[in-house]
Amino acid sequence: MSALNRSSRLPPGQQLVAPGKFPFVGEKSPAERDDPWTVTVAGCVEHEQTWSLDQLSELPQVERTIDIHCVTRWTKLDARFRGVRLSELLNVVQPTSAAKFVSLVARSPRAHSTSLALATVLELDALIALEYDGAPLATDHGGPVRVIVPERYFYKSLKWLERIELLSVDRLGYWEANAGYHNEADPWREQRFLAAKLTRQQMQQVLATRDFSGLDLLGIDARGHDLAGLQARSALLRNAWFDNVNLNGACFAGANLSGAHVRCADLRGANFRDGNLEGTDFAGADLRGTDFRGASLIAATFVDGDTRAIIDTTTLFDREIEEQLMPEQLAFVKKQRDVR
Repeated sequence: MSALNRSSRLPPGQQLVAPGKFPFVGEKSPAERDDPWTVTVAGCVEHEQTWSLDQLSELPQVERTIDIHCVTRWTKLDARFRGVRLSELLNVVQPTSAAKFVSLVARSPRAHSTSLALATVLELDALIALEYDGAPLATDHGGPVRVIVPERYFYKSLKWLERIELLSVDRLGYWEANAGYHNEADPWREQRFLAAKLTRQQMQQVLATRDFSGLDLLGIDARGHDLAGLQARSALLRNAWFDNVNLNGACFAGANLSGAHVRCADLRGANFRDGNLEGTDFAGADLRGTDFRGASLIAATFVDGDTRAIIDTTTLFDREIEEQLMPEQLAFVKKQRDVR
């Protein structure tokens, strides 16, 4: 558990989902294979072991009610999972003294993974979940078997678990190594992303071109620059900073701005079609004529207290927006479109 003093169940920067909602994020399905699904524990262990799904279901089952905190800024309270404690499997395989980290590997098209310190896995009492809310775990939410790690952003709760490896040296997972996600992932400390990799000189050179197309610019800080007409098609701009920036007519089509900060920016006529805008903060931005069609807007922010985006009937959204925005955000967007 985090040592921080917490007066609320909602970590900083998070929004509650509507009752009964469980947003879908990430890949939709595991790898298509014909061999039976198993979970293997290997690596720095005395006895490598493989369990079938039936064998996992025959082990002592526990029910755990947790709060899900997604790195894309949504929180679902009181999610009820049932399965086997990971420590139960570790007791069988007996980790050696060299085991310091746990790598969790998915049966997905890219065999994506994540990792945690072994001490953290044991402290947080991670669960190998087979059920959610009294029913078998749905495929798009990680079924038939996933990991549930309380008190960490949900990307540490790996979908479609197939392999658990005990390691002497940490091995960064897919999201941590390729998307810049923080390896500790404590939501109470907002450990969402690592620091930007660009030097100041590299950043100034990129900003001067006003062309980010296809570039990986994690965490770039563009505040204080005029970027009207910016070309950023298919750019990777997770956790980027564009607060108060002139982005009039900018093209972010297909770009990933997950967790980006665009508060009070001039985005009139900007194009975000088919982009990833999960958890992006648009509070106070001018969004007249902005095109959000085809974009993923899960947990995006348009209003934060008195800081409100400018939205009217020229702001283009898909109908599916009602399935993506948190209740307060959806109510605000609908009201702005109705009154203007």
